[in-house]
Amino acid sequence: MQEYLNLFIKSIFIDNMVFAYFLGMCSYLAVSKTVNTSLGLGVAVVFVLVITVPVNFLLDTYFLKEGAMAWISPSLADLDLSFLSFIMFIAVIAAMTQLVEMVVEKFSPSLYNALGIFLPLIAVNCAILGASLFMQERELESVGESVVFGLGSGIGWMLAIVAIAAIREKLTYANVPAPLRGLGITFIITGLMGMAFMSFFGITI
Repeated sequence: MQEYLNLFIKSIFIDNMVFAYFLGMCSYLAVSKTVNTSLGLGVAVVFVLVITVPVNFLLDTYFLKEGAMAWISPSLADLDLSFLSFIMFIAVIAAMTQLVEMVVEKFSPSLYNALGIFLPLIAVNCAILGASLFMQERELESVGESVVFGLGSGIGWMLAIVAIAAIREKLTYANVPAPLRGLGITFIITGLMGMAFMSFFGITI
């Protein structure tokens, strides 16, 4: 249980997809104009990550790794399909994104319209693919760990986009110099928040 908690906290604060690796920046910068829209996209990203990381873990463990299909037949023990990881991971992500898009369109048309093109673009959000590749690189040992890692990574990304959206809403009332208005000040604040998140690097549980 402690290992799961440690992985969860680490994936939110220490290995934050935005502030540690700067992944998913396109959606982060484009959608973070209001808190409500950012929260909606953040929840959608969390859902996609919680589903895709465990599914890709199972896919990698039982089908793609070298010798992964030995459970099917001893003759397949030497088969290595790891070169298909990218395309298979992306296919799973695209399928889950399509599911999220249909659910949001049915139950929250206003959010669907507010997110616009950025909702289907979750499929090409590098934070989503990055989580699956990190899962593969770090050799997580169980489905439970992959679920915790996906959940933590999603919450970390959602925390980042909601935080910057809240700050950007407040900045509308601030006297920001003209050359820095919009993305300029957003990049500066993102860098400062990234530096702030570095203070979590020493966390151990």
